Amino acid sequence: MRVIGENNEQFGILPFYEAMRLAREHNVDLVEVAPNAVPPVCRLLDYGKYRFEQEKKERDARKNQKIALLKEIRMGPSTDEHDLDFKSKAIQKFIQEGDKVKVTVRFRGRQMAHPQLGRQVLDRIVEKLHGVATVERSPLIEGRAMSMILTPVPGKVQASAAPQQAPAPEPASANN
Repeated sequence: MRVIGENNEQFGILPFYEAMRLAREHNVDLVEVAPNAVPPVCRLLDYGKYRFEQEKKERDARKNQKIALLKEIRMGPSTDEHDLDFKSKAIQKFIQEGDKVKVTVRFRGRQMAHPQLGRQVLDRIVEKLHGVATVERSPLIEGRAMSMILTPVPGKVQASAAPQQAPAPEPASANN
């Protein structure tokens, strides 16, 4: 097996018992890092310290990742224009926070006979959000509902910073 030291020094190809003796001399573990290589590659290192550093890297990676939530907005096929404006503003706010949004049009009773009305509502939402959101999943009928999923346009998501405050008023001068 090929043996590599703690500081990347090459010990060459050694038999197993010789590699184990070398590990005992350095008070470290002999860890196989590439078992499929010919010959297999082993490294001399403190395995407990190595595992601790790996777990620390994983924790830091998890800490920095943003979990995108899936928010849902529901409406009907006969939703009025003002209500669509209101809902599209809410969708835009969710998108700017980095979340995905599922837009659902729910059909009731005989409205199921006219799925094109629901499709028109979803198309108008997409028009209102042009440049802000992209359609991840196009409109699809699921039972009595038609839904699509919108995601943020790459590069347009605002970092979720602290809420912006209005500038403090300037102190009144004595020359009023």
